[in-house]
Parts: sequence; C-alpha cells; structure tokens
Amino acid sequence: MNHVIVVGSSLAGLRASETLRVGGYAGRITMINAETFAPYDRPPLSKRFLSDNWDDERIALRKGDDLQSLNIEFKNGVEATSLHTDTKKVALSNGEQLTYDGLIIATGCRVRALPGQPTADNLVMLRTLKDAHQLRGQLVPNAKVVVIGAGFIGLEVASTAKNLGCEVTVLEGLPAPLIRGLGAQMGSAFAEFHRGKGVNVRCGVKVEGFVEDAGRVTAVVVNGENVDADVVVVGVGVTPNTEWLEGSGLALDNGIVCDAYLNVGVKDVFAAGDVVRWPNAAVGETGAPELMRIEHWTNAVEQGVAAANNLLASSSGNAMTPFESVPFFWSDQFDKRIQFMGRSHADDEVEIITGSMEEGKLIAAYGHGGRLCGVLGLSMPKPVMLSKAILASKPSFADGISQLRALLA
Repeated sequence: MNHVIVVGSSLAGLRASETLRVGGYAGRITMINAETFAPYDRPPLSKRFLSDNWDDERIALRKGDDLQSLNIEFKNGVEATSLHTDTKKVALSNGEQLTYDGLIIATGCRVRALPGQPTADNLVMLRTLKDAHQLRGQLVPNAKVVVIGAGFIGLEVASTAKNLGCEVTVLEGLPAPLIRGLGAQMGSAFAEFHRGKGVNVRCGVKVEGFVEDAGRVTAVVVNGENVDADVVVVGVGVTPNTEWLEGSGLALDNGIVCDAYLNVGVKDVFAAGDVVRWPNAAVGETGAPELMRIEHWTNAVEQGVAAANNLLASSSGNAMTPFESVPFFWSDQFDKRIQFMGRSHADDEVEIITGSMEEGKLIAAYGHGGRLCGVLGLSMPKPVMLSKAILASKPSFADGISQLRALLA
C-alpha cells in the first residue's frame, strides 16, 4: 500500500492511523475530517468541558507534536460524498477525488432531530465541540434548562447543569430513563436518583412542539402544557453517517454491515467505531454471534486498532483476526460513576448482588435467555472490570451470579 484514506477523524479514525504507523506502515495517510478541529475526546463534552471551562487543547486526543509525528495529511472541514470501490476513489465535498490503496471508514453518527424542531441559538443537540461551545455559555445559575431525552448524554448534561445552579427538567417519552441501556428496573432507580438531586424527571411524556420568540425557544410543549425554557438540549439518539455510501455496493442497515474482521465486503476496505454493525462472537448464544452496533468509547478504540491491523494483514496476504469484544461503557452523573459490562435487553432479569441505590454503590447482574449477559456497577469499578472474563465465558445466569459473589467475597 502507498496510500490509506481514513474517513472520519474522531477516536476510531485516529486509533486506526496510529496502529498503521505502529504496524510499520510508512506510506501516505489522508484523514477526512468533517470538522475544523483536530481529533478530540467526546465524553468530556457533556461533563467537565461544560462545567470546568476546559479549553479545546484539554480534550485533544493528541497534542501538537504527537499528532505531527504520525505524518497524517488532514482534509479539514471536508466531507466524503461518495465511494467508488471499482476505481478505489473517494469523492469529497470540495470536488477532489482521492485514490486509495487501503480505506478505513470511521464516519460515526450524527444526532437525531425531533419532528418540527426549530433552529435556535438556545437549542443544542450535543455531539461536537462546536455544540459544546454553544451550550457552555448558556448554563448559568437559575437558567431554566429543558433536556429532551433521558439517555446517558441527556442525564449527564442534566447533572452538569444542576451542579452549575440551573433549574433542570428532563423529558422522556419512555416509562423510565436509560431503558435501552439499563432496562426499566434500574432506569426507574436512576430517575429517583436524579429527582433526589433536584432534577425534575418527567417520563412517559410526549414533546408536541416548541414556542419561539425572536429566534429563541421559550418553551417546550409537552402533553399540551408549556414547559418554560432558557436552554433546550435535545438528546434523542443518533443516526449512523452512511448516506454518502449509498450506491457504493456496501451493505447498509443501521450502519455498515461488516464481517467478523470489520471488512465491508470489499478487499482492503474496513470500518470502525459507531458506524459499524458486525457479528460479535463475544455476545449472543454460543456459536451464534450477535449482529450489533455499539456507540461506546471503548469500542471505538478497540475497533480502530482491529480494523487497521486487519488492513495491514489483508494487504500483505496474511491471516486476519476476527474482532470480538464484551461491550463496556461508563457514565458520570453527579458524584457517581455508572459502568456496564456486557449487553442488556428490554426483558432482562436483574438481580442486585450487593449494595443499593440508597447506599450509593451497587453491583447488579443481568440475565437473558438463562445466561449472564451484563453487569452493572454504581461506583464499584473493580468488580465490573473483573466481570469481563466471566461474561466472555457465557455462563448460566445462576453460575454467573455465583462467580460474581465470589469476586466480591
């Protein structure tokens, strides 16, 4: 290979580029960066960046000299618009067409808007550094902040805003927060946790529209009622950035459908990060990997490395390595850290092994189809991290609980 193009400049794309260099690739790397900022870390955007007035350099994934040492050619403020695998070309929004020998797609996701959502300075969909700058100056004491969507980003923003002295209301259409990540039982527990901190959490409600005045949103209409707002944050999920790949021949279905090696079905083209759906042998029944897409920081790191290593192997005619991983994510809310290892489902059986929400720390086991499928920790990091090996062995729910109890003994 003489030229590798990496489409996407966030965590997965950067880790892929680093891995290429570590693996001995000395050729040209071009990174297509839709933003104008150098690669940066997203998790602080909903937390410390908002509350502690960090500057942009504080969340940079690599500082100046370290980034320059990778010898990457950045195309900043430019997007990929189409892929032609027959001619090995990527077309860009600035009119360029670049030819590649190897390609890694790491275009991630974008935030989803609500129907009829207006454009206003005080309405923010938090995904990028630019969004965080827009929001940060508006989180002032006594500001009425309305957060639409009680997922992890929404609740992180809610806790940050409350700590800054704002009046915070969270609106969620489902019966409880975090149902997709933690299930209804623990989601309801975290709703009460936030209410205990002074956040007005309203679940099972429908956002019907917005009241605007002079280019600003002044209220959110919920079940026929106006909820006053100085700031509105919309966090209702994300959509994979795959539109530019339509007509390319790649399989697109809630992301790019890849094989176990993160290959997209075309030689020397791989994908990594939030945009990838692949069969994960570490999850699902034995012998039946689950086709899944994961939007977590750890997955972006691991897949960036795996995609680059498999590209190096493929281009050299060597054996590739299947990518499998037990999913893991964390979320900081108020003074607590939530961690989850594994995979949750809406109908999981949940058993608290030790602790409680009232104590401010706990370990809970999640069971699905008679097997241990996940472990939740609240401010108990060590048992969660040690549970990865247990989950990887796919024990029965009863055996998994026994092994977790032994960890805690």
